[in-house]
Amino acid sequence: MSASTPSYEARTRKLRDVDPEVFGLIQRETERQEYGLEMIPSENFVSEAVLEAMGSVLTNKYAEGQPGKRYYGGCHVVDDVENLASARCCELFGAEFANMQPHSGVQANQAVFEAFLKPGDTFMGLRLDQGGHLSHGSPVNFSGMHYKVVGYGVREADCLIDPDEVLSLARQHKPKLIIAGASAYARQFDWKVFRQAADEVGAIFLADIAHYAGLVAGGAYPSPVPYADIVTTTTHKTLRGPRSGMIMGRAAHQKAINKAVFPGLQGGPHMHTIAAKAVMFKEALTPDFKRYAQQTVDNARALAAALIKGGLKIVSGGTDSHLMLVDVRPLGVTGKVGEETLDRVGITANKNSIPFDPQPFTICSGVRLGTPALTTRGMGTKEMEQVAAFIVEALQNSGNDAKLKSVTAGVQELSRKFPLYKHRLVS
Repeated sequence: MSASTPSYEARTRKLRDVDPEVFGLIQRETERQEYGLEMIPSENFVSEAVLEAMGSVLTNKYAEGQPGKRYYGGCHVVDDVENLASARCCELFGAEFANMQPHSGVQANQAVFEAFLKPGDTFMGLRLDQGGHLSHGSPVNFSGMHYKVVGYGVREADCLIDPDEVLSLARQHKPKLIIAGASAYARQFDWKVFRQAADEVGAIFLADIAHYAGLVAGGAYPSPVPYADIVTTTTHKTLRGPRSGMIMGRAAHQKAINKAVFPGLQGGPHMHTIAAKAVMFKEALTPDFKRYAQQTVDNARALAAALIKGGLKIVSGGTDSHLMLVDVRPLGVTGKVGEETLDRVGITANKNSIPFDPQPFTICSGVRLGTPALTTRGMGTKEMEQVAAFIVEALQNSGNDAKLKSVTAGVQELSRKFPLYKHRLVS
């Protein structure tokens, strides 16, 4: 063996021994997750099985192309992995095809643009300042930079999407693509309205269910699959899988989507992540996951009701999903102060603009909250009332260190009752 070649023993040393600094940082993050309340609606906790697949030797394999049509040899095993993930996805959602290769939700959306639009073409999406997503037309994102955006919004009176506006804008501008989906819209989408709009103007209907996918899979939120041409999603939110994306839809569009993903946008897919998606789908096909999805919605509704009782305002008056947008102005704070205050007591949330917000994006008047991660830990509606009390007390005392210290102790006590990854902590 060459002196420069590491021995088998050297290659198999544990992270703790090879890089104590990184190991220590991972320990710190594990502690943060273990003893705090994760309430960002786009975050969740994966199972040990998903973590195991993510850390597998599949990360070593290059596999450009589709299963059975790779540009590298030695892909017969990873072909089986990807085919298994795709089959389970189609079974779970009732889709005609699925592409497992997008590295993220934004890249999944970008592939749809590449497949069906040319630069300068017109598309419709929910405005970012009213609950939409960066990749649905923000001027700082590829979608707003290279295409003509027609944004629809919500009504000022009730903060709900106006179906008449969607239809009117589609008829007026005749977009080639219409996107239904959001990052901060708590209510149900009426997928039929978007299907009607697309049919009237000959557009492709894309449903981006990054936030709602797990609820859809569990039957707790309406599915767009029967109505949309293409459905995109991330896999790490309510689906409770690895951080990644995917595309599914009607078989007629499979070839165009596959070509847009590779070679259009990406090189080799992350096979370890695709294996973790396969595990995620297997978990989501169980009765336990259906109960989880419904409990997530029940918890969100209980949390929203308790926050309203505590003096806060919920945009649109409530929620039909896993998330809510909280107007924190009634307690005399901004979204920025709200996020920072909650972070100090161990509650992780994010500031977020509310519809017709007078504050800039950097300040905001709202905080976005969600229940997927707390529900994964086993918390129910009773705990949501306790969590709401923590939130209200913290926001009411944003400058009171003694009060915030007391809330922090309560947050940690509650967290310890619902262990997460404590077996991974090294004393």
